[in-house]
Amino acid sequence: METDLGFKAALAEAQKGSDEGGVPIGAALVSAEGNILGRGHNMRIQNSSATLHAEISALEKAGRLPAASYRGATMYTTLSPCDMCTGACVMYKVRRVVIGENQTFVGGEEYLKQKGIEVVVLQNEKCQELMKKFIKENPDDWNEDIGEEDK
Repeated sequence: METDLGFKAALAEAQKGSDEGGVPIGAALVSAEGNILGRGHNMRIQNSSATLHAEISALEKAGRLPAASYRGATMYTTLSPCDMCTGACVMYKVRRVVIGENQTFVGGEEYLKQKGIEVVVLQNEKCQELMKKFIKENPDDWNEDIGEEDK
């Protein structure tokens, strides 16, 4: 799965976010036919946004689609999705969520499974490295992104 077009796009988006000084999380929504519908990265810092996580960015860039477009789709994300992004995947009834890594953060994986969504975790080293570097250099920004108090 790490060679999948969707995962490669998500990882490229995470790197782009890192290069921009943002939280290095990327996502790509891929149709059942294997076409990228939308891709994006966390833009909370760059856009001073409260909600522009990578998965939300990918959905936004996919644009308004008929409900059937999501039902066979896969959301590729470089980090386990938070509750907000989990909810978006559930709401749009994506079929599968492929996660780059969940060592840094575990989001709503169990809820996705409860809703019948397949969850695949890759434990990709590049995803882990990007997150470790960002958190070490920007602990306050990371805590803000996941809704935690500064420590």
